[in-house]
Amino acid sequence: MTVLVTGAAGFIGYHVSAALLARGERVVGVDNLNPYYSVPLKRARLKRLQAHRHFTFHRLDLAATGRIGALTKRVRGIDRVVHLAAQAGVRYSLDHPRAYVASNLVAQLEVMEACRALKGLKHFVYASSSSVYGGNTKLPFAEDDRVETPQSLYAATKRADELMAYCYAHLYRIPTTGLRFFTVYGPWGRPDMAAWLFVEAIERGKPIKLFNDGRMRRDFTYIDDIVPGVIAALDRPPADGEPGAPPHRIYNLGNNRAEDLGNFVAALEAALGKTAKRQNLPMQKGDVPATYADIAAARRDLGFAPRTTIDDGLRRFVDWYRDYHKRR
Repeated sequence: MTVLVTGAAGFIGYHVSAALLARGERVVGVDNLNPYYSVPLKRARLKRLQAHRHFTFHRLDLAATGRIGALTKRVRGIDRVVHLAAQAGVRYSLDHPRAYVASNLVAQLEVMEACRALKGLKHFVYASSSSVYGGNTKLPFAEDDRVETPQSLYAATKRADELMAYCYAHLYRIPTTGLRFFTVYGPWGRPDMAAWLFVEAIERGKPIKLFNDGRMRRDFTYIDDIVPGVIAALDRPPADGEPGAPPHRIYNLGNNRAEDLGNFVAALEAALGKTAKRQNLPMQKGDVPATYADIAAARRDLGFAPRTTIDDGLRRFVDWYRDYHKRR
């Protein structure tokens, strides 16, 4: 059968699609290739996926009424959906709020409506974010913590996605799993994320920007650890229970370690063989000082077991970054 992957030209979407293809799945990829960051990078990811004969790609806007539903009616055999498409970025949401409503709310509604119409759908897996924990100060973050204090519109839209998904699971008994990703990095990553921004600045001899004067901690999670978690979740749809217990669940996917930003920079300096120039700045609006994932539930139910240290992960990212830019 066939897996529909939205956001297939994105960072996590590309890696999940590649892993599904590697194990013999048919993958239908969807992406709108928006210019929030480098479209050539997205096309380069797609080119690698399109080398597989079991991959097909459709460029479309998920937020356009009925477009994804029309596609799922046309393409036969879709029995699982991994919805990873979204407007990413906390800071971008401060100035472009409508992009988040369209891409994260309206688009998810359209995908869920398409799922509702799919006969024989086995599982709907969607991307959430560690940002939903917002102003929580208890660490590590656990799935049953309160998530009612979003610090950005991006966080609010991802929490709204979770609530909508729960509602559809309750009303239509669609087996549904949400995945709260924690600061994913690695080869083919996003240019707006810390690993890319810092490497680019250090390579060019420019200062790296350290918000909150560098007093930040993040649960940095390597992409090769994240992908098995997504696949394991996809392979384990929740069972339908009583009317008050819809087939919906949520898991943290993180490294289970709050890494000090100073250690992150030191690991990059070691991988690059260069010293970073630092520019200390105040805390940004919408940001939080620390993230840290409790992954006990994912470990128990999915066998999720991240193993990549920050030193190894950043060394691999730097190797890829230099090779990618050399080829360009």
